[in-house]
Amino acid sequence: MNIKMLRIYTVVIFFALLYMSTFVVHQSESALRLRLGEIIHIDDDPGLHFMLPFIHTVLKFDRRIQTLDSTPERFLTKEQKDVIVDFYTKWRIANVAQYYRSTGGDIATTERLLGERINTSLRDEFGKRTIQEVISGEREQIMELLNKEMNLKAGEFGVEIVDIRIKRIDLPSEVSDSVYERMKADREKVAKDLRALGTEAAEGIRADADKERTIILAQAYKKAEELRGEGDSKAANIYAEAYQKNPEFYGFYRSIKAYKTVFQDGRATMVLQPDSEFFRFFKNYQDQK
Repeated sequence: MNIKMLRIYTVVIFFALLYMSTFVVHQSESALRLRLGEIIHIDDDPGLHFMLPFIHTVLKFDRRIQTLDSTPERFLTKEQKDVIVDFYTKWRIANVAQYYRSTGGDIATTERLLGERINTSLRDEFGKRTIQEVISGEREQIMELLNKEMNLKAGEFGVEIVDIRIKRIDLPSEVSDSVYERMKADREKVAKDLRALGTEAAEGIRADADKERTIILAQAYKKAEELRGEGDSKAANIYAEAYQKNPEFYGFYRSIKAYKTVFQDGRATMVLQPDSEFFRFFKNYQDQK
C-alpha cells in the first residue's frame, strides 16, 4: 500500500469517526446520551452535539403533543346504568429521563399505561353521578377534575397531560329509551311549573290592571260629575240673571221651547183646560188681536 492510499484511508476513517461522534437534535426533540445503558446526559438544546462513538448511545424522543384516541368504554353511573364514553387525551413528554426509565421510551407502552389510569379515573367519576348529570350538566367539571388527577399520576412516567376531552357519551339501546322518557317527563314537569308561574303572574297583572282601570274610571266619573255640577251651576246662574232682566221674555222663551218639544212630530195629542197656563201666550196673542 503506497502512502497516497494510506492518506486517503486515514482521511476517510477520520471523517467517519467525526460523523459517528456527532448527532443533531431538532427543535421538537430531546436526546438522551447513554453509556452502556446508563443516562449520562440530556441534550435538549437544538443543534449539533458530540459523543464518543462505540461507547455512547443516543436516543431521541419527540417532545411534541401526542394524541391518545382511546376506544369507547362502558362505565356505570350512580344509578347502575351503562353509558358508552368516547374520549381522547393530549399528552407530551415533560421529563425525558423519567419517561425513558418508566416506559423504556416506547409510545405504545406509555399510551397503554395512561389509558388504564384514565379509564379508572373516569369509572370513579361516572360512578358518583347520574346519567342526567354526566350528559347535561357536569361534563366540564369531570374533565377539570380528571386533568388535575391525571397530571399527578402521569408525572411518574415523565409525561404531562395537556388535555382530556370526552368526544361523546352514548347510551346503550336497552337504556336509552327509559332514560329519554324520564328526561322528557322531567322537562315536562319543569315546563308545567313554568306555565303555572306564568299563569299566576298573568292573573296578578290582570287583577292589577282591572283595579287600576276601576280607579281611573271612578276618578274620571268623579271629575265629570264635578264639571257637570259646575256647568249646571253656571247655567242656573245665567238663567237666573236672564230671568231677572226680563221675566216676561224668559217666560215666553221657555214656552216656545216647550211648544217645539211637544209638537215637533205633528202627532201629539194633549187634553188641557182652555184656560191652561200652557197656552197662556196663545191666549194673550188672541186678546191682542
